Amino acid sequence: MRREIERSPQEPPIHDLEPRGINRRDLLGGVSLVGLGAAVGASVHLSPNLSGPPIPSALAQGAPASGGAAQPQGPQPLDYPGKEKGLVVLGERPLVAETPEHLLDDETTPISKFFIRNNGQIPEATANPDAWKLTIDGEVNNRLELTLAELKSRFQPKTYRMVLECGGNGRSFFQPPARGNQWTNGGAGCAEWTGIPLGEVLQAAGLKDTAKYTAHYGADPHLSGDPTKDSLSRGMSIAKAMEPHSLIVYAMNGEPLPTIHGGPLRLVIPGWPGSLSHKWLTRITIRDREHDGQGMTGTSYRVPNTPMVPGGKADEKDFRILESMPVRSIITNPANGTRLPAGTREVALRGAAWAGDLMVSRVDVSTDAGQSWTPATLAPTRNRYDWNRWMATVALPSDGYYEIWTRATDSNGKMQPPVATNWNPQGYGGNAMHRVAVLVG
Repeated sequence: MRREIERSPQEPPIHDLEPRGINRRDLLGGVSLVGLGAAVGASVHLSPNLSGPPIPSALAQGAPASGGAAQPQGPQPLDYPGKEKGLVVLGERPLVAETPEHLLDDETTPISKFFIRNNGQIPEATANPDAWKLTIDGEVNNRLELTLAELKSRFQPKTYRMVLECGGNGRSFFQPPARGNQWTNGGAGCAEWTGIPLGEVLQAAGLKDTAKYTAHYGADPHLSGDPTKDSLSRGMSIAKAMEPHSLIVYAMNGEPLPTIHGGPLRLVIPGWPGSLSHKWLTRITIRDREHDGQGMTGTSYRVPNTPMVPGGKADEKDFRILESMPVRSIITNPANGTRLPAGTREVALRGAAWAGDLMVSRVDVSTDAGQSWTPATLAPTRNRYDWNRWMATVALPSDGYYEIWTRATDSNGKMQPPVATNWNPQGYGGNAMHRVAVLVG
């Protein structure tokens, strides 16, 4: 039986400076123009929306689309031990929750604010993490079966701060709506991961010349409870597996990896869809061909080679596996819906940007819907796959309503688009520019 989430009569606001009368439910679920105008006490600058009547575009971007079945009105706050109340539930079975952009304002994302993405049931926490076993088999010369304690003692651990991002991050920006959890920008976080380079373990197993692809398996039971079914089994090319930043992880932000985040052992494969970073890892099988497990075929974690008509029928033969994630920039301060004192003429901005396997070459911000842009200052990264924290200051000529846009450019010169492009049935790669609304006075 589906468990209903309890909802308080009045959701907490997303920011203590938000406009009176507009709460997070309104900002994410949409408000009427009359109601919005009355709430802010000012005229509202409108932006066109091709799929419906004009509405404020910053508010529109924050409104998750309904993918198929009717959804409860407004965001459902997460109630989970050790997690911030501000996280938003996108699905209960399996449990999926995203982190609103303003909660991603830390240089290193705290565990309490890190998003949750599961594909099956959450396994029971193990009483003895060091006894957890990992098997490496398939196209190898030496089948390995190592406990976590043996992994720690046999190999030199590495710690990197790296972005982990769900393949469907930004899915809600597609029109018409795509299938799946309707992520905004909150299916991402940047934590410090400690573990063993996967490539070193594969070298110890001795890859055969026939080794082409990995196949990952975990302890999470299928939602149906059928022990013969995998909740997910994805894989990657040997080249990606051998990258030095691809890790078998047992610690997160200096703490033992929490069960909800795949503890005691998981993969972290940075730059590519988070589904490759298998949680509760028990086995990696090396294959002589592209893996065809759960989540590897059809349109699952795949995007079309030829742009398709939005909402059209997919030709699965023309799809390729989604690998490097697209460039993305978000504004983490101020929050969407912030109200600033009358007379404010400058706003200091903070944010984050990342670009899959590539680097971020620049971030620009705009307060006039992209008619002019101001470059942001990028902070240095700690290591490859770390996100770029950025800062900028924008001028506001008068009191009133403004939308602040951010646009990142990757090291190949590709920019974030103003809308989600390359529509696909599962809604991957939706990296539309992030926009927040602020009201001065």
